[in-house]
Amino acid sequence: MRLPYNLRPPQPRLRSILSFGMMEVMPATLEQVEAKPTATRSTFIFRFVSTIALWSIALVIAFSGYELAFYGLISVFGLIALWEFYRMLDHRGLPNFKITAMICGAIMLCGSFYYFAKMGPARSYDFEVAVLLFFLLTVFARQMFARLRQDEPLQTMAYTLFGLLYVLWLYNFITKIVYVVPRSSAGAVTGQFYVLYLIAVTKFSDMGAYLLGSAIGRHQMIPHISPQKTWEGFFGALALSLCASLALYKLMPGHLSVLNWTHATILGLLLGFAAVVGDLAESIIKRSTGVKDSGNFLPGIGGALDLVDSLLFTAPLLFFYLRLVIRVP
Repeated sequence: MRLPYNLRPPQPRLRSILSFGMMEVMPATLEQVEAKPTATRSTFIFRFVSTIALWSIALVIAFSGYELAFYGLISVFGLIALWEFYRMLDHRGLPNFKITAMICGAIMLCGSFYYFAKMGPARSYDFEVAVLLFFLLTVFARQMFARLRQDEPLQTMAYTLFGLLYVLWLYNFITKIVYVVPRSSAGAVTGQFYVLYLIAVTKFSDMGAYLLGSAIGRHQMIPHISPQKTWEGFFGALALSLCASLALYKLMPGHLSVLNWTHATILGLLLGFAAVVGDLAESIIKRSTGVKDSGNFLPGIGGALDLVDSLLFTAPLLFFYLRLVIRVP
């Protein structure tokens, strides 16, 4: 019985064509698999160079003692991170008032620095609440002149408010850490060393998660949020943040005088845990908005928000630990 044409086995010529096609496909697939380690190494090199450059700038400014320069560096990254957040919303087509938020964010950062430096913490906290209230009223007033389309006004206000609270309000705890620590006997600010401690422990946590997760990571942590995060990386983050905390206290006991070995141990673990949560929090936002990186501001790292995402959770934690546990005056 003669089979229909579409059920006949491939002819020799067709087999040769298929075989040739498979030969064309296979090397391309292998090249993609083999290129992955190279891309990973390249990314790590770029990340390493960017990190060294940033640390060099931060250390020079911190040890110079110039408050304005140190605060300027903090503010630049905070405002860029806020802008990147709203750009991610724009990428997804989510409505927001980013210009209003940027103006209020700049006012909050500059005002906090002025009140902390000149009038003390109490006035600064009052100013921060006043800015948030003004921002809330401004967003409502701005919405009154926009077109009403079903639930779009509510979405616009919610996204705008969330951006300022998530990025800049949490980030502003870095400013509070600078000034919540008592000044030296000569009246100089010493809080910048606690900020450097915070950044170092947080970034060593990120490094531990990256290195151990890349090397032996097998068990996914929360795959629906970030498939590349593993439990091995999580414990690597805790281990390296603990080591960094203890090492920094050993190297700079005079600059971290309100800490002791117990506090350094507890903070090493707490900050490492909070850094992982902060990184996952940004992963939720990036996955929701359909972007891989918040920006391309820093080679090998991504955007400013990718750089400070963990600090958004570790900075408030360190601040409240200093205030409520150590009870700095």
